[in-house]
Amino acid sequence: MSERATREETVNVVWSGNWVAERLGVALEGGGELGDLLGLALRRNPKRAHLLVSNVLGKHVPQLPSVVHGAGYELGERVRALLGPQEARRAVVLGYAETATGLGHAVADGLRDAPYLHSTRRPVAGVAPAGGFEESHSHATSHLLLPEDRDLLAGGGRASTLVLVDDEFSTGNTVLNTVRALHALHPRERYVIVALVDMRSPADRDRLTAFAAEIGARVDLVTRAAGTVALPDGVLERGQALVAEQEARAPASAPPSVLVPARVTRVALDWPAGVPDGGRHGFTPDHRTALEAALPAMAERIATALDADAPGGGDDHGQGADGDRDRIPAAEHDRDRSPARSQGQDRVGDQDRVGDQDRVRDQGRVRAPRRVLVLGFEELMYAPLRLGTALEELLGARAEVRYSTTTRSPVLAVDDPGYAIRTRLVFPAHDDPADGPGDRYAYNVAGAGFDAVVAVVDSTADTPALHAPDGLLARLAEHTGQVLLAVVPSYTPTPVQEPPVLPEPLRGPDFSSYAPDEVGWLLQDLSDTELEAPTEEREEAIQSGGAHYAESLPVEYQPSPAYQALFTAALETSAARIARAVGTVTETVLAERGPRPVLVSLARAGTPVGVLMRRWARHRHGLDLPHYAISIVRGRGIDATALRWLAAHHDPADVVFVDGWTGKGAITRELAAAIEAFEASGGPAGFDPEIAVLADPGGCVRTYGTREDFLIPSACLNSTVSGLISRTVLRADLVGPDDFHGGKFYRELAASDVSNHFLDTVAARFDDVAAEVDDATKELLAADRAPTWEGWAAVERISEEYGIHDVNLVKPGVGETTRVLLRRVPWKILARRGAGPDLEHIRLLAEQRGVPVEEVDDLPYSCVGLIHPRFTRGATGADGRAVAGGSPVADGGEAVREA
Repeated sequence: MSERATREETVNVVWSGNWVAERLGVALEGGGELGDLLGLALRRNPKRAHLLVSNVLGKHVPQLPSVVHGAGYELGERVRALLGPQEARRAVVLGYAETATGLGHAVADGLRDAPYLHSTRRPVAGVAPAGGFEESHSHATSHLLLPEDRDLLAGGGRASTLVLVDDEFSTGNTVLNTVRALHALHPRERYVIVALVDMRSPADRDRLTAFAAEIGARVDLVTRAAGTVALPDGVLERGQALVAEQEARAPASAPPSVLVPARVTRVALDWPAGVPDGGRHGFTPDHRTALEAALPAMAERIATALDADAPGGGDDHGQGADGDRDRIPAAEHDRDRSPARSQGQDRVGDQDRVGDQDRVRDQGRVRAPRRVLVLGFEELMYAPLRLGTALEELLGARAEVRYSTTTRSPVLAVDDPGYAIRTRLVFPAHDDPADGPGDRYAYNVAGAGFDAVVAVVDSTADTPALHAPDGLLARLAEHTGQVLLAVVPSYTPTPVQEPPVLPEPLRGPDFSSYAPDEVGWLLQDLSDTELEAPTEEREEAIQSGGAHYAESLPVEYQPSPAYQALFTAALETSAARIARAVGTVTETVLAERGPRPVLVSLARAGTPVGVLMRRWARHRHGLDLPHYAISIVRGRGIDATALRWLAAHHDPADVVFVDGWTGKGAITRELAAAIEAFEASGGPAGFDPEIAVLADPGGCVRTYGTREDFLIPSACLNSTVSGLISRTVLRADLVGPDDFHGGKFYRELAASDVSNHFLDTVAARFDDVAAEVDDATKELLAADRAPTWEGWAAVERISEEYGIHDVNLVKPGVGETTRVLLRRVPWKILARRGAGPDLEHIRLLAEQRGVPVEEVDDLPYSCVGLIHPRFTRGATGADGRAVAGGSPVADGGEAVREA
């Protein structure tokens, strides 16, 4: 073992897994250094209650930067020895977000000449995904691959070996899913899997061997330690109960009596031009050389700021010698340097302090803090890690430097020496994440005795939320006397030029049962391609991370006569209600976006609504509005080729995006991020990402027909109410960079098609509701219609209260709940107490599928459907029992609502 690794310290005589092991019987088997490398903690998770906490990763446990970097570097040296210098130069290293981004980069350093890329959960303006995969056991599963160099993963004789790096190899599912996806696109002969610890069971080890034989490639494994986790029967349930018990005992969180911004010193790093902030878009050996050359000077700037701003240090004005810092002004307030019990924080005792306890003094003035934490930010692990290693080397004995990062993963904190997560700081997300607002965490920072914290973020995350009175910087200031902020510029990839030739829209009757003037489909016809799989098989693949939902289609089963009768009754009952909403949203659009807006429906649930809005405009005003349908896919964005087509034929400012309804607002965020990315990549500007919807029960948009949560009958059926068109498909082998996304036309279902019957029935009520529409429109135009995001807050609360920890499995509203019962594997239904006739069909379907309906209060929706969080084939109820025989109705949703 190298000198770098031998510096690792074991300061606690009590193993940091004892607390969990004694209460749950969980044990690490394998001996060696497993106990030094790993501790144990607990979390709310329906699949695995325990968490292996690494002592050398730099995520949850502050550690010497040299130890963290050295752990990955040594693994990289072993891979280099395995491959040989020549093959190591031809390899590409791929790390996993968020936990292993820094580890993977350090492994690439150990290989010396290999480029590096890590997956990301942050869509980035200007970069189209080159692929993606799911991580089934994680709290946030969707991974994107966003290399600036599109050939980085393609091989082409250069990248003959792919090195995949994760912190923990527990089952192997994530790695196998990644290799399977990338091998299908770019086959290669060799893969090397790298992890700090290999904790697979014998059965999982056999799966890797069989998988390598299946794809005809060599798969090597390089790890620092190996073992297994012994789990007694019932450990998941007992772990969940223990978490609930501890959370109930925790003192009520209370914010400080006075919330003011923290006093923070900004350090100008002078980050080297052209060097990426990490491996999100690729990091080459040339980037590595430039960064290594710049690190000493950046560490010197941080050290100067630490000396100048330490209590009693610096000149009278608090300026460093080089004068390159800018203090962030804020009101002063009392700060207790002792660990505070607020915001869910628990104390860490002084026994966790290690290293030199004596301050270095010069004539009574503090020249450097005795304990310094360099704190990274979620996926931004490598840049702060290398700043930490450079600062550690520069300061030497003058200070003890530690390194860790913030995270989006919620973990229980217990103030016990035998537990790996002693404290946690809770603060709001500050980088406008694509998956919505939410809490973020910093573990083992509060109460750890740090005299100074150097927070390192990228410029994307340097937002007002970071500096807010309840933000990360303020939380840190409550537990240290000195907070420095170092901002690394977020790397902006080179925009991609648009293609010169664009496809043309598809129209009925050749594609869809709608009349040709009703809608133009900005899709390519994949009707002759076999894409269907049974619903339960798709659910298994999606939740296990084996596939993205947009890569396949559910089988389009025809509804039973009983269910067809349910649709007919719902349509007759609600036709006037829908007509009022159609008229109101159309009149609002004409008033605010007129006089001739271009309607662009989000396929496919938005398409019937777009057709109805077009019919209203023609019926009431004699307007013949253009109408198109476009594809948008959760985690992959909107169809950029379709946007370019729209910009080439219409003024982007005239485009109004249309959808059926809002749930938790995921599509609203997805569209806004996609439009921003499209424009940043060089696409035509001017598209307004605001969505007009028929119903907005989630409070996510400002242009809507109603905010009531009621059944829209088109949600009850599938293609047979949407022009016989499937959900949209996005698969790399079928959809090229200059193609429209795909879709299928189910001509064979024409006998069951009610698409035009639905439109005609609603349109027949236009005259009946005209006066009501006029009144409602006037009222809406004068009202405050700002989004409240009430629905998103409810979804997050439900996700945590029911132990799901994945908002994608919480489907709010009548329409989404209907689809959960028809096409997914439902767990339970939450119904607002006292909800009326709109839920009669929900209760009927739930009874038929054996799914419990739970009456709840304070629900902003009429109902919420919960997808089974631990899927097994046929699971339905809370006990996971198989579905009783029946006639399932296939997916009626569009792509963005699938997962």
